[in-house]
Amino acid sequence: MESLSHLVGSLEHVVRDYGVIAVATILALEALGAPVPGETLLIFSAVMAARGEMSLPALMVASWIGSVAGDNIGYLIGRNLGRAAISRFGAKVGLTEERFSKVEAMFARFGDATVTFARFFAVLRQLNGIVAGTLGMDWRRFLAFNALGAALWVGGWVLGSYYLGEHARDIARLARSTGVLGAAAVAVIAALAVVFWRWRNKRTA
Repeated sequence: MESLSHLVGSLEHVVRDYGVIAVATILALEALGAPVPGETLLIFSAVMAARGEMSLPALMVASWIGSVAGDNIGYLIGRNLGRAAISRFGAKVGLTEERFSKVEAMFARFGDATVTFARFFAVLRQLNGIVAGTLGMDWRRFLAFNALGAALWVGGWVLGSYYLGEHARDIARLARSTGVLGAAAVAVIAALAVVFWRWRNKRTA
């Protein structure tokens, strides 16, 4: 937990210094398997945009480009190196045989549509491009499904976080006006969100 907090703090520092270019680069690296919290990155970047510290349209475009670019680089790596080479060297950077097998099983079950919803799950998000390449998926279909998934993922996290950041005072005022019941409701919703997030990541770990 301490290392994660340190990592998030470091990412926030980089984003404050380099803006949307940093966001795009970090998301591209995550799509190649780098252990960075992409969703957390989008959340605090969106809150920065809500405070006027960053352009919301620029953030969304840069996040989408970084996500799509990273996945497509992964696709090229998988397509050109093949399954055997990645299985041999991938473990050194966390691309284990077990993870590959899980993602391949998802492709076998859901087909090309896996590329779209993979963006919402930690392990799938980091490996879907590479696995799509090793499986020989048509690049044009991969690009289409991947661009759609990235747009939905970026749009959901950024716009949702931006709204909450922009209306944080209104939400706090509502909680105060509704007293204990309002605070309890907010706490329950937050707890359910955390439980769902941890359950989802545990299933894909």
